[in-house]
Formats: sequence, C-alpha cells, structure tokens
Amino acid sequence: MRTLALAATMLAGALAVPAQAQTVRPDLQLGSEVQTFGRVSFDGRSLMIDGERKVIWSAEVHAFRLPSPDLWRDILQKMKATGFNTVAFYFDWGFHSPAPGVYDFTGIRDIDRLLTVAEEEGLYVMTRAGPYVNAELTRGGYPGYLVNQRVRARTDDPAYLASVDEWLTRVNAIIAKHQINNGGNVILHQIENELALTTPAQRRYMDHLYARAKADGITVPIFHNDQGRNGYWVPEGSGVPKVVDGPQDMYAFDAYPGGTCTVGGEPTRGSAAPDWGYYGVGGAKGGASASPNTPGFAAEFGGGWFDYWGSNGGYECNAVQRGRRYQRVFYGTNLANGIGIQSFYMGYGGTSWGWLPAPVVFTSYDYGAAIAETREVRDKALELKQLGGLIAAVPAMAGMIPAAPVEKSTDQVQVYHNRSPETDTRFMLVTQNPSNNSGDHSFTVTADLPDGRYTMPLRLHGFDAKWLVAGADVAGQRLVWSSSELQYGFIQDDAALMLMYGRKGEEGRTLLRYTSAPTVTVLDGDVRHSFDAAKGDLQLDYTHGGLARVRIEGGGRPAMTLLIADEEEGWRFWKDGDVLVRGPQLLRSAELKGGRLALTGDTATASPLEIWAPRAARSVTWNGTRVRLAAGQGGSRVATAELAGPRDFGLPALDDWRVAAGSPEIAPDFDDSGWQAIDRRAYASTTARPDGEPNMLMDAYGFHEGDVWYRGRFTGTPDAERIRLYYGAGGSGMVQVFLDGQLVGQDDLPWGLPRPITTGTANFDLPDAARQPGEHVIAVMVRNNGHNWDLDADDFHKEARGLVSVSVEPKGGRSFAIPLSWKIQGRQGGEDIVDPVRGVPNNGGLYGERQGWHLPGFDDRRWQRQAAPATDIEPGTTWYRTNFDLAVPEGQDATIGVQFGDPSVPRSEGEYRVLVFVNGWHMGQFIAHVGPQRTFPIPEGILNHRGGNTLALAVTSDGEPGNTLEPVRLVTMRNVRGGLKVDAVEAPETLAAD
Repeated sequence: MRTLALAATMLAGALAVPAQAQTVRPDLQLGSEVQTFGRVSFDGRSLMIDGERKVIWSAEVHAFRLPSPDLWRDILQKMKATGFNTVAFYFDWGFHSPAPGVYDFTGIRDIDRLLTVAEEEGLYVMTRAGPYVNAELTRGGYPGYLVNQRVRARTDDPAYLASVDEWLTRVNAIIAKHQINNGGNVILHQIENELALTTPAQRRYMDHLYARAKADGITVPIFHNDQGRNGYWVPEGSGVPKVVDGPQDMYAFDAYPGGTCTVGGEPTRGSAAPDWGYYGVGGAKGGASASPNTPGFAAEFGGGWFDYWGSNGGYECNAVQRGRRYQRVFYGTNLANGIGIQSFYMGYGGTSWGWLPAPVVFTSYDYGAAIAETREVRDKALELKQLGGLIAAVPAMAGMIPAAPVEKSTDQVQVYHNRSPETDTRFMLVTQNPSNNSGDHSFTVTADLPDGRYTMPLRLHGFDAKWLVAGADVAGQRLVWSSSELQYGFIQDDAALMLMYGRKGEEGRTLLRYTSAPTVTVLDGDVRHSFDAAKGDLQLDYTHGGLARVRIEGGGRPAMTLLIADEEEGWRFWKDGDVLVRGPQLLRSAELKGGRLALTGDTATASPLEIWAPRAARSVTWNGTRVRLAAGQGGSRVATAELAGPRDFGLPALDDWRVAAGSPEIAPDFDDSGWQAIDRRAYASTTARPDGEPNMLMDAYGFHEGDVWYRGRFTGTPDAERIRLYYGAGGSGMVQVFLDGQLVGQDDLPWGLPRPITTGTANFDLPDAARQPGEHVIAVMVRNNGHNWDLDADDFHKEARGLVSVSVEPKGGRSFAIPLSWKIQGRQGGEDIVDPVRGVPNNGGLYGERQGWHLPGFDDRRWQRQAAPATDIEPGTTWYRTNFDLAVPEGQDATIGVQFGDPSVPRSEGEYRVLVFVNGWHMGQFIAHVGPQRTFPIPEGILNHRGGNTLALAVTSDGEPGNTLEPVRLVTMRNVRGGLKVDAVEAPETLAAD
C-alpha cells in the first residue's frame, strides 16, 4: 500500500499529463519475445496461460481482516460473480509469527485453505508474501520482534535476511504447492512491496529475495510493485534507460489517481485518467518509465482509499468517488493503454480487528471497496461485473495495441482505438476530453473497421466512458459495431445468447453481419430493424430502457437471443458458465447435475427469477428448494412465484451489564512482583532518548501490541514537583499517569492528517503527596495504537512505543531528576501467546485481558450489576460485560454490529475509549471524541447468530463528567436470504489459569 505523500505524488503526476494527446510511437512493436514459466508466459503485450492471452482482472482481499474462514468463500464467490477472474492476497508475516521461529498456519491463518477455496471458486491468484506489505498494518506486516532487531530492515544485512528467510521458506512452501504449474491457481508472485530506494544493499536484498523464491520452488513469474510508475526495479536487460534494473521477471506499479473526498463527504472529480502506456508522453508504454518487454501491469490501482482517525467518515464517499464512472474512465483508460493486468486495491477490505491497524487507520478497513466491510455488494461492483463480462466475452481484448486514429465530429470527446493483431477485433474507449470533464455530447465517430468504413452516432453524457466493440466474433455471431456495450455473449446449446446495455434513455444501434437476410422477431420492446443486402448488415435501432428481446434466426449463423437493457437493468443479470440468471441480488453458483440445475444465491427482497439454461436442465432449485417454472420470452424460463426475501428479526436490548474496575495497577500496594524490571538492555529504536537512560520501550520487553503498564517507585522529596514523560503511542494513542492511586493526568496524541502524530511529551504537576516522605508509586498506562509502517525503508516501524523517558523533577529550570526504579507489564506471556487461536492481534496488557475478563467463559457473577452504563466513571479502565442471544432465521445471512451513541455524528463531546470484545475476540476500538467509527460489524463465526454471545467492553476515561460510556446497542447492518453455512471459530472460553 501507499502513504499519503506517495498518493500526493501520484496525483501530481496524473495532473501533469496533458489531456490525452494520443500520440503513439510509430515504431511500436507487436510484442517482445515470449518468456515462458511453465503454464504461464508473457511478452510485451499480455500475460498468457497455456498459450492463451488473458486480461487479468483482479482485486485485493485480505483474509487476515476477516477472521471467520467460512466467510472467505463468501467473498471469493462474490468476486467471481462480479466479473473478476483473479484475486490478489497479501500475507501478513506478523499475523503468523508471534516470536522468532514460531509460526502458525492454522485456523484463521490457514493460507493453504484460502488458496484452495480460491481455486475451487475458479479464480486465479496473485500472491504477495512480503516480507514487507504495508497495507495500513501495524509495522507494515512485520512481526513485533523485528522491532528489536538492531540492523536495517529491507537491506541485505545478514541478521535481517535470516529472519526473512525464516518466514519466506514457510509461506513460499504453501504458495508453491498452489501454483498453476503444480495444478493450482497461483499465476504470479510478488517478492517485495513498493521498495522505492535503490541502494546497492537493497539491490542485493532483492537478488536474495528472488533467489529465495526460486529455491523455495516458485516457478511462476515474479514481480515487484513500484510505488509509482517510476521505472524502479524493471527486469534486467530491458534496455530502458534511466531506471534501476532488478532481478524480477515482470515490472508492475501502483497508482491512486483521480480525486478525493471533501471534508463534507462529497466526492471530487480530480485529475483526468493518465495515459500510462501506449498513449502516454514518450510513446509506447510511456517511454523510459516502464518496461516494454513485459505487459502493462498495475499491481495496485485505486479501488477506494483508506479512512483515518478523526475524519468525518469517508468510506461511503470513497465508494462513490472511486466507483461508478470512475471505474469506467480510469480502468478503461488503463486497458486502452495496454495495462492488461490490473488489480484494484481493495476488492474487499474488511476489518482491522484487534491491534492490526497502523497508526493512521481505525478499525474499519472498508476502503470504499466494491464489496463493503459488511460483505454487501455495492453498486460499483455491479459496474465491475459489466466490465468483467466484456473481458470474458471478447478474449481478443488481451494483447490489443493501438489502431489507426478515428475521425470524430467534436474535440469534446476522445476515442482510443485499439485492435487485436491476431483477429483485428476493434475496441474503442470513448471518454470526455479531458476524461474528467462533464458535458452532454451527441457526435459521430468514423473509422475503417474490419467489416468496412462506418460512421457511428454516439452520445456521452457527463463523467463517463464507454467500451465499444467492433469487428468481433462473439458466440458464433459477427458484431460489426454497436453503440451499446457488451456485457455477456456465449453459446448455450446450439444458439447464442448476448446481453448488451446502454445508458437509460439513450438511443442505441447495433450492426450484425449475415450471409443472407435473417429472420428477426422482436419479442419485447421497441426495436426497429433493417437489412443491407449489399453488405450483409442487420441494423437494429432502439432506445435503452428496461429490457428488449430480439430473436434472430438464419442468415448463415446460429440462432441468437439478443437482450438489450439499460445499464441498471443489466445489473440484474448474472452469469455462471452457460447459465444466465435475472432477478436476485446475487447468483453464487449454477451447477447442472443429472438434469437438475442447482442455483445458489442471495435475495435482499422478494425477487423474480428468470433463467436461460441449457435444455438438459429439466428442473431447477434455488438454494436447495425446487422452483416451479413457466416458459418465458426468448428461450427463458420464469419462476411462477417470487423467490422469498429475508425475514425480519429482532435484536435484544443490551440492558443487563456487569461492571468491574479494571486498573488495579494504580494502587500503591498492587503486587507487581511478577513484572519485568526495566533495565539497560540493547536499544534498537530509531527514536532518540536521553543519554544514560534505561531502555523503557515496551517492545524491548516482548510487548508489541495494545496497552502496556509501568510502575515506578521513588522517595518523596520537596523537589518532586512535576513529572515529564516522553512516550510513543501511535496515532490517537494516549498515556494516563497515576500517583499513589490518584489520576495525575492524561495526554492524548493529536489525530488526523496529513500525518498522525505518533510520539509526544506530557508534563503534569504532581500533587502535594509526592513531596511527602516515604515511598511513592507512579503508575503509567500507555495505549499503543500501532507501529508505523516502513514504506520508505527508513526503519520507521522502529519508532518508540511505550515510555521513552520519564523524569520526576523540580520546577523552575533546575536540572536534576529524582531517581526512580521501574517495572513493566504488557500482554500476558508477551511473545509467548496464551491464546494462540485468536493470536497476535487480539490482546494487549490491560489487567482484564491478563485475567481473561474479555473471554465468554469468565465468571462475572461477583461483579456489580447495572441495567445500563453508569453516568459517571472512575479514572482508568472500567469493564462492562453482558450476555445476549440471537435468533437469525435459518438460511439467512446477516451482518450485525455493535453501535455506540448517535451514529449520525462522527464524534462525541465526551472523551473516552472502548475496546470491543465479542466472544473473546477484540473486534474494534471506539474513541468517542476522535471518531469517526461508531458501528462495528461483527462477522458470523465470531458472532453466534443462533445462540448465546458475550460482549465485553473495556472503557478507558479520565473520569471527568461526561467522559463515560454512551448507550450501546446491536444493529442489523445487512440482511439477505441465502449466504453460506458458517461455523463458529472455535477459540478458548477462558484462560488456562481460570
């Protein structure tokens, strides 16, 4: 992933591109020499699998952000259904490894299972194993113990490489087993992530990673993704000047152009879509900044954007800003420029549960992706379905190159005209000029096409783009040209079925070629037709609106049912194999066995069902229930009754709470004899500290996630007037300081952008008690809201977390400090995880966590009982626990969330924080006065939809009036009939010591 500075650089680069001059280098070659890696090969035009050119249409999914493995299949089915043929997976090293030499690939970490499911669902896979991934993860995906390594990461230092090899040998073995060359589905493998610097040590490092992958059995092409389209790490021998060669097989880059969301939550148009390729400045592939011998490859192209602490809540805005129309304009421009491998970041973002997130992001990683955090299929996914359908229907799009310029009647639009060298099929992308303009233009385009010279009447209204196909053989038909866009085209039995669409209310025209006049029957809608016997062209004219149906027979071609829809009517169609379905919210699968066609999918409301299926399908079931059918129009069959929608269900009120004080560490007589003593062990952080100080950093003592407690002792003296703390806590982190059981003060790190403040200094006046004779105890709690990433390869992930230095001292500029002795305690067991099922992200060092108060089996019967959270609260942390039962109807897939306060406002006046534990799983952090997230979706498998559940809240406050817990409720965020069977993720009910 990328930083904000990187995004700004990319945006600036996009703005610097002229308005698509569309000058193409005259010496453009049809492709370089083919390089073969078993079943996968490529040249300068495209990737090939088994010798067949492919457009790779992919998006990113992070399984570690969905800790319910049964739901991995749900996401991958939705990706396949919405037109993707490939999925990209990051793997988080730190998610699998709590300590050196300790690795876990089971349960929620089962990569083997993940890759198997992707294969079963028919998706190719790009694996991205790090060792560094960024991805807005704490430490960018590095394990916590790497923070203590006193060598430079992302170089060839032997100590770092030894750790890297430990990880890679394990994860590569799993990936290698699933490669397409071994019968699996992995087609591409990434060995590092956005490494922009290019020192000799880094070149040697990249050589090592490449050799490591090869030694571990990786036989598919290997790539690295450049931070931007800079030309870093272009494969050796490319012959491109002014770039840094690398050992990889392919060059790829990341890009996030195209505008932002305003503070008020409105999307902006931003820059025009850049020509990074054939039509760019410098000619083919943009000249010196790319790789002419390898295919155009965007390993990450903006499919949304992350949201940050303190925003107004931008994910829905991001879904719109990088959604409909943006996808057509930007992704289409990429395809036109020869970028035939695209992976959109994200396809499904999910939840940064526990302590997964880096300091900049909060719990939700929805990202504005095509599939929302709730697993809802957004409208933008339906547009992607239409684009993916075109790619599948016309394979000649893979490897296309620029064709001769066209004539157009206005300069207000631009037309990219490409062709397939093998078939001469033509592809025209029509956009505004520049592409971020918005106007309503009716115009003509005249071009010499494979079937003759034609003038095409077209319209482009608003910020939009259209992919038009001409001279194409589709499903046994000859498509001369059409002003409508092609969504599906395939053979069913011995006839063709084709679905085309256009903007509602716009005129459309389609020309099809026949050897003689065919018989045309308009089954539904207003479609005019005429036949030009001299050319053999059948012309169809119509207005897009609803669904028109035309049956065409004879003319020397197989019979065809042509469906002509408006754009949103096209969204209602789903295709799986040679089955076409219209009506439900989602079609997951269509499987024909022994005359029975078994359909599975989801309905959000009562829905009609219309199918076009092979004749062999004598009966049809929907989610296992027999469907009665009647004959429809154009060879379809229609269900005689609507498919049932989901039933409503109630949610229980959360009005029976048990409450306990959760900061006993503040008491002077608290037993800290089992805590570690702060000493002068080796210091590895990049954060400077005063000379001669002990090493107080939490990571040095094996505590890498969440909260950490310190207890310091000193002898009272008249000079004990104030305390000064230098600490690191990540974005929106905080520190609380107590003296002899009383709160001295709380300090919150600033939040927001352009870059979160992650370290700070706090100064507090000490009360009179500190100046009294005898021993005094200072208790300090630091909330670590994540380690920084290391995108710039500057060891930024090693910035201090926890206390750096503390001084109890007099005021007035006197320089001496009072001696203190310190102890530290964080997560129970430190790097020796006591709950390996939930694992590294789940817990920090709160007392309640160390005692298992967050777990469902904890006995809280001795706690105080309350009907609702109290209006006042003691300083420190207070725990609330409640139990509730759910009764989601069988056969329904719901997303239920935990909500705090008023969801219409991003921030509260009250200042407090909540860690949210559901059945022992840490599913989010709510910071009331920072926001913006108030609702936390809990995936089924973590949440028991048909039985008992436990909700535990760890509420941290300074105890001031109003800084207390707001009302807490359960809410239904999504509800459909369908879904998949989801089993509970088995995890410990109590700590072993309970």
